[in-house]
Amino acid sequence: MDAAVVFLPLIGAIVAGLFGRSLGNRGAQAVTCTSMVLSCLFALILFTRVPLGGEEPWVTPLFTWFESGRFQLSWALKVDSLSVVMMMVVTVVSTVVHFYSIGYMSRDKSVSRFMSYLSLFTFFMLMLVTSDNLVQMFFGWEGVGLASYLLIGFWYEKPSANNAAMKAFLVNRVGDVGFALGIAGVFFLFGAVDFANIFPHAEAEAAKTITIFGVTAPALEILCILLFVGAVGKSAQLGLHTWLPDAMEGPTPVSALIHAATMVTAGVFMVCRLSPLFEEAYVAREIVTYVGAITCFFAATVGISQNDIKRVIAYSTCSQLGYMFFAVGVSAYSAAMFHLTTHAFFKALLFLGAGCVIHSMHHDQDMRRMGGLYKKIPVTYAYMWIGSLALAGIGLPLGLIGLWDIGFAGFYSKDMVIEAAYAAHTGQGLFAYWMGVVAAVLTGLYSGRLIFMTFHGKPAIPEAYEQAHESPRAMILPLIVLAFGACFAGMLGYYFFVGDGRADFWGGALVSKKETVEHAHHVAAWVKMMPFFAGPLGFAIAWVAYRAQPDLAGAIAARFRPIYLFLLNKWYFDELYDRIFVRPAVALGRSLWIFGDQRTIDAFGPDGIAASTLVLARRATALQSGYIYHYAFSMLIGVVAFVTWYWVF
Repeated sequence: MDAAVVFLPLIGAIVAGLFGRSLGNRGAQAVTCTSMVLSCLFALILFTRVPLGGEEPWVTPLFTWFESGRFQLSWALKVDSLSVVMMMVVTVVSTVVHFYSIGYMSRDKSVSRFMSYLSLFTFFMLMLVTSDNLVQMFFGWEGVGLASYLLIGFWYEKPSANNAAMKAFLVNRVGDVGFALGIAGVFFLFGAVDFANIFPHAEAEAAKTITIFGVTAPALEILCILLFVGAVGKSAQLGLHTWLPDAMEGPTPVSALIHAATMVTAGVFMVCRLSPLFEEAYVAREIVTYVGAITCFFAATVGISQNDIKRVIAYSTCSQLGYMFFAVGVSAYSAAMFHLTTHAFFKALLFLGAGCVIHSMHHDQDMRRMGGLYKKIPVTYAYMWIGSLALAGIGLPLGLIGLWDIGFAGFYSKDMVIEAAYAAHTGQGLFAYWMGVVAAVLTGLYSGRLIFMTFHGKPAIPEAYEQAHESPRAMILPLIVLAFGACFAGMLGYYFFVGDGRADFWGGALVSKKETVEHAHHVAAWVKMMPFFAGPLGFAIAWVAYRAQPDLAGAIAARFRPIYLFLLNKWYFDELYDRIFVRPAVALGRSLWIFGDQRTIDAFGPDGIAASTLVLARRATALQSGYIYHYAFSMLIGVVAFVTWYWVF
């Protein structure tokens, strides 16, 4: 059954990709959607058996991948609570995206190719989360990167899509270098790359040191930092985040798939899977905490200034991933996975809802050109409210007075992440707590701003407003699944993921030496109340600035124009990287091309030899004048030369 979950999407991708022309659009859609439905059903069955049913984890060996001396690496599928949770999240979201794409891509000329890419992406992600060793994980890791390149650049006729795909591919390669070095270091330290032979020896190997460039440091700390560099690239954390907003050039279903449950969460999953190693690397976890906390704040500040509806949600993803990483950094792995799961539902809902808005506005994504759409697309409006309230973590903490908490999915997971950061009782944990609270206010602000600019107020362009219409049922109906998850996933999953049932639920898949999640349940009331008030406060600010006093936002932007431009230009990271890396690389490449290739290699190589041959040929041709006395003179010169040679030598 576990093999079926993983390989059914691959079968769908192969059939749609190779036989798409024969099957036609409907046939390709039927094959890929059917394979995804079956994969999702099997994943849900595994979810009831392993995490919920308490069935013992197992490993399904498929075949020996390669063998060299005593080193043997098998291709195997690891089935435990962690991998099954990821299977469930990936297949549910991917299935919804597949069905949504039937309506969204109905007029595209390459439907079968698109559906094949979606299924291929899903296969690589499932291979990543079920990997039994680091090399197999790296296979899925790189496969996801390849598939994302194909999907982001799907509309290759657009130069912007090609540039975005190339940027995503190259930026991720930077992180992948760290990941690859980390895998090599793990093999060097442990003599193995499979988890069964690594994790039991993590504590014993923690005392070993390694010397790099004359600096001696704990080996496990260095390895965990290198592995985290890979996660930074794949999960778009500060420094390697610049590819994520540009990935919006791809079709909206791609944005939902990449930014919700799959590619960007791979880094969080990887660190959680390697929790036995990270628990022995305090400095590495400290770095993870600071990077996650700063990313959480940074992306939220940028999100409040963007005008492209998809870019607002993209920066929201970046910010929410920061929450997950600082939860990991304080050893609250179950809280990180809880937020990963709830985030998948409401973020996919927001992206696909944004796709419905874009569809109704004839592919216009600028929120400044919208307004008043709630009358035209009421169903999409309701979905966007559900997703936004879940993202902002709106709810009632009735648990403080002995009742059940009531709220949207993000209310349960986001609050637990923030409270766990405080419960760690460390400097970095306290820093992450306050960054999380501030980011929660900003989350409410940009969520409310998106709703009020898009759906309320006067239509910015009356002609476009009059033509706006609700999306077809093929796009609307699949969102019911995501809306249900955005409403109830937190409430239903709290007990199992981070509540009293977490030990039985995870079954040893997550290793934590600190009871951070347990301590989070017992923090002071004010610690719990801060994130509760943060989201509504952000919405209130958005309502004042964009509804009660519509001119206030523009006045603030004009009054603090340098700050506004700083946020609008995303802290100038792209400009900085362009000056530090891109321009020197282009200049170096151009100089090597002109001076190295053209003027050296070509000049003295193929082009030089060809030119010399041509010159000699022309001179030899000039000797064939056709006059007898010229030939006689040449013969005389030859005779003189031979006689001279004879007398001299």
